[in-house]
Amino acid sequence: MIVAFSVSPSAAEEDGGVSEAVARAVKVVRESGLPNSTNAMFTNIEGSWDEVMDVVKRAVEAAGEGSSRVGLVLKADIRPGYEGQLTAKVERVEKHLGG
Repeated sequence: MIVAFSVSPSAAEEDGGVSEAVARAVKVVRESGLPNSTNAMFTNIEGSWDEVMDVVKRAVEAAGEGSSRVGLVLKADIRPGYEGQLTAKVERVEKHLGG
């Protein structure tokens, strides 16, 4: 499965941003060893249901350090029997674009 998720703690930095908290969450994801990517809006992670949900839970906890509330947006593509789709899905689209 692939999960795209975004976390946002209620305690923002002085400039209203949340990059420090998000960095803590992304660090958890990267240290998991599961295939992942981060863009301006979401972090994507691929693995089994149990692996991915464990990492998301730990990432939310990390982002929420020092905050009384954390918002989580999560979208999942559950496709049993498929692996490597984090990159393969993009490659299929690029092929249609002639890339």
